This record gives sequence, C-alpha cells and structure tokens, in this order.
Amino acid sequence: MNDKVKDLRQNTVEAQSYFTRLLAYTVGPIELKTLMDEGEVNLLDVRRSEDYEIAHIPGAISMPKDKIADNLDKISKEKVSVVYSYNQQCLLAAKAALLLAEYSYPVVILDGGLQTWQEDFRYTTI
Repeated sequence: MNDKVKDLRQNTVEAQSYFTRLLAYTVGPIELKTLMDEGEVNLLDVRRSEDYEIAHIPGAISMPKDKIADNLDKISKEKVSVVYSYNQQCLLAAKAALLLAEYSYPVVILDGGLQTWQEDFRYTTI
C-alpha cells in the first residue's frame, strides 16, 4: 500500500466527507423497499430491455442508459430517481445516475443492483 493511501486512511475528516457522500447517493434494498412503499421514488432499471423483460423490481420502469436522454419526460423531478443495473461490479447505474444528475434530476443508486435485491435479500421480481 502506498503512503498516500495510508495517510488518507488516517484522515478522519476526509473519511467523514467520503462516507457522507456515499450514504447520500446510494440506497440499499431495505431502504428502497421503504421508499417504494411510501411512493417516494422513480425506480429506473437501466439494464438492457431484454433483461428487464426476464426479471425486474416491481414498479421499475425500463429505461436503458442509452435511452435516458430521449425519455426524460417520463421521469418526475419531484421524486428522487433510484437507478439500478445488474450487480455491484456493473457501473451502468453510476453512468446513468451521472447523466440524470447532469439533467438536474435528483438521483441515487441501488447498492448491489438487481443481483443483491434478488439473491441476497430475496425480494420479489417480476
């Protein structure tokens, strides 16, 4: 491990800033379920349409990342948009979230994507 990383790990102010941002822009499956029950979110599945047809989180809108800019009129800016993709390693949700933020939409990512929703928490998919 290099010295810069060692120094950062000792910097509690930097850690507070990082973890605050992490918590502000991600939700886990339990928090998402609560937000969905309260009707507080736009839920966007940014995976390929074919994969959405196989399985998706109930209430999610299929909006592949490459089609977001053409479908902004289908998303309310009054609610936070939660985007999800395949799994923790897939950066598709992060790319889609960045695009939505660039268009001034409040947005967060579902941590772990559909895989965590289905496999780790065993929540329902359609």
